[in-house]
Amino acid sequence: MSGTATGTLDIDALLADRKTEIIVCCGSGGVGKTTTAAALGLRAAEQGRKVCVLTIDPARRLAQSMGLTELDNNPRPVKGVGGGPGSLDAMMLDMKRTFDEVVEQQASPEKAAQILNNPFYVALSSSFAGTQEYMAMEKLGQLHAEAVGDDHRWDLIIVDTPPSRSALDFLDAPERLSSMLDGRFIKLLLAPAKGPAKLLTAGFGIVTGALNKVLGAQVLTDMQTFIAAFDTLFGGFRQRAEGTYALLQAEETAFVVVASPEPAAMREASYFVERLAGESMPLAGLVINRVHDEGAQGITAADAESAGRRLASGSATDQVAAELLAIHAARLKVSARESRLKSGFAAAHGGVPTVSVAALAGDVHDLEGLREIGELLAKKD
Repeated sequence: MSGTATGTLDIDALLADRKTEIIVCCGSGGVGKTTTAAALGLRAAEQGRKVCVLTIDPARRLAQSMGLTELDNNPRPVKGVGGGPGSLDAMMLDMKRTFDEVVEQQASPEKAAQILNNPFYVALSSSFAGTQEYMAMEKLGQLHAEAVGDDHRWDLIIVDTPPSRSALDFLDAPERLSSMLDGRFIKLLLAPAKGPAKLLTAGFGIVTGALNKVLGAQVLTDMQTFIAAFDTLFGGFRQRAEGTYALLQAEETAFVVVASPEPAAMREASYFVERLAGESMPLAGLVINRVHDEGAQGITAADAESAGRRLASGSATDQVAAELLAIHAARLKVSARESRLKSGFAAAHGGVPTVSVAALAGDVHDLEGLREIGELLAKKD
């Protein structure tokens, strides 16, 4: 699947395959997911695809390179891209605005206003653990509905998953949020609002009294009011979560796991590859970002260190040579460590196509930088 006989991830084949409608870039934080997603989107657009990139809080320079100077929850055209059959739209997820849109679409105007103004909802939609991941999936479902609609606005959606502590959070978010909204504690809080007499017992009064002391009477009231108003939307949340989850398992979706050549990031990539296999989700391959090559050939790290020590006490020219040899030795050691990590991953996951992207001298801050990343992603060893 988008791989070659040598196990190299063929990025251009992946982007050119019209059966591929969604690419999900996933991995732990700080490994270059956002840059990879943006570079894939730009390369696909310039090769004729109509692309929408859904990104999550990109670095300021990268946002500016894509024309996203302000947080915007709606896809906007990226300036400087297009002119042919391809196009590139991009957006940054506004977690709370997406949650508000769901409420406004699914509830009556009166009930929506009641929910949106509830203090507990404001806290839930702004900062509840897992809300960002869930709303990313909600937005993906909305974008896909537009893509397959009458105007076929896009033929490829690329998703940059949120920078979570764990790469698994994106897949776990719908179940966590659904469990939270449908759990026993929520049902217990909802029961007084519905008024079943059998629960209005002394025992329940004791529980409510304890919760008042811990949470405060107003907080508990806000929670009960929110849950009573939100109860009719629970089923819709679960149904959409199940629909988006099924979409992620479909043949038109491809997951690209992104990692850096560091032990923690590679372990996370391994966990995610195994999880995708367990959930029957289509894996395209692994991108390893910021890889260092060996530099000059023919001088081992040991030889460089030995020669450097001999030159260190010599002339000014000798000392400069010693410093260069030290840099070369350090680079060889980094390259060797990265090679061991890549070999370890390949030994454990031999069937996963992989591509390594060389580390750049500076940050990516414009379209030319994204094009360079795209070239490196598509480079065949």
